[in-house]
Amino acid sequence: MSVDLLKLVEYGGCSAKIPAKQLEEILKFLPLPFDPDILVDIDTHDDAGVYRINDELALVLTTDFFPPVCGDPYEFGQIAAANSISDVYAMGGDPVLALNIMMFPAKDLPMEAYAEILKGGFDKAAEAGVRIIGGHTIDDSPPKYGLAVVGFIHPYKIITNAGAKPGDKLILTKPVGTGVIMTAQRMGIADQADIEEAKRQMKLLNRTGAEVMKKHGIRGATDITGFGLAGHALKMARASKVSMNINMKNVPLIGKAYNLVDDGCIPGASFRNMEYAENDTSFAAELDYNLKMIAFDAQTSGGLLMSVPPEKANSVIVDLHLAGLTSSAIIGKVSGKQDKYIHL
Repeated sequence: MSVDLLKLVEYGGCSAKIPAKQLEEILKFLPLPFDPDILVDIDTHDDAGVYRINDELALVLTTDFFPPVCGDPYEFGQIAAANSISDVYAMGGDPVLALNIMMFPAKDLPMEAYAEILKGGFDKAAEAGVRIIGGHTIDDSPPKYGLAVVGFIHPYKIITNAGAKPGDKLILTKPVGTGVIMTAQRMGIADQADIEEAKRQMKLLNRTGAEVMKKHGIRGATDITGFGLAGHALKMARASKVSMNINMKNVPLIGKAYNLVDDGCIPGASFRNMEYAENDTSFAAELDYNLKMIAFDAQTSGGLLMSVPPEKANSVIVDLHLAGLTSSAIIGKVSGKQDKYIHL
């Protein structure tokens, strides 16, 4: 089947998110329900909601969907599912059940493409041990796909974006640059090897990183998606009431992402993310412009950003590398609240 989903979209993957600045304005009008069993809600803009069932069990609930980030329907389904499930991993939970969310233009695409998207999602969910038990579809263009996911977690073992502490080291588990590389693909200037590596990273479940987090008792983390590394770090710093210092020279990059920015391949989402974060960010005089823009590059199904006690940092890195996450690196540190939340 020869179908190129990218011909139907302008923005794909997590770069299609509403800009963070607008989203925060919208959320101001959303009332917060009061219930002592709601353990995590939208107050800190965390990755998922958490609801306590009893003293031993809480539910992690999240949903995510977006337009295609790649041309192949099956791979799109895989990436969208991995991205949806990631929020449960970021909270330290075990994903269990999911529902499909699908918007599909029946008049523009063959039903075989629809089936391939769902199959990609099913296979990636099965890899994660998640059972897809239903869903909902509407006729809409461009196509969009994702999951509503339910996971289990112990109420006293939740990992949140409010758990960063001064002195912690910041560890990133995946390289960044998916937004730049997939944009370069649409422009016809990306190397095929970089495209394949970007898709591999997006299809890679954050399960291994989550297992390492839980092994070491990490309590502060988030996953890096549409608001970019700096944008999600900012949300984490605000929630934790700390500042974060990120050394962009230590941030792992996918392939030639740096050179592509140098060639002018800067996705529009990068500028929207920078507009959101720049008032709360200080930029070192020596910060390279390319790395500055990569800090705001919208990631799709990106890695975990962990806040790790300094005495555990080296052991966490060793375990991540042994588990196959060989790009994992210490990229910065947490300090007490300063004049700016983020320092690049």
